[in-house]
Amino acid sequence: MEKALWYLLAGTRGGENRARIIRLVDERPRNANRLAEELDVDYNTVRHHLDVLLDHDVVESGGDDYGALYFLTDQFEHHRDTFEEITDELE
Repeated sequence: MEKALWYLLAGTRGGENRARIIRLVDERPRNANRLAEELDVDYNTVRHHLDVLLDHDVVESGGDDYGALYFLTDQFEHHRDTFEEITDELE
């Protein structure tokens, strides 16, 4: 998970938006539409980042496709310190 977080947040262009999505989902579960509104980012962009985060077990979804809420995974929670370290370095 640590390598995946470094890649997802520091090794690709979308890292900043992924970190912002993680922060919002950490506050409370949200669906893709709400994330797009709060981040002022196109819905399809948010969907892309969510799919990448899903593929790497950072977030998980609950509910049907359109209204699915996204939550941080237990695996992410075990590596929260790495996330904080990466985002501190990026700022």
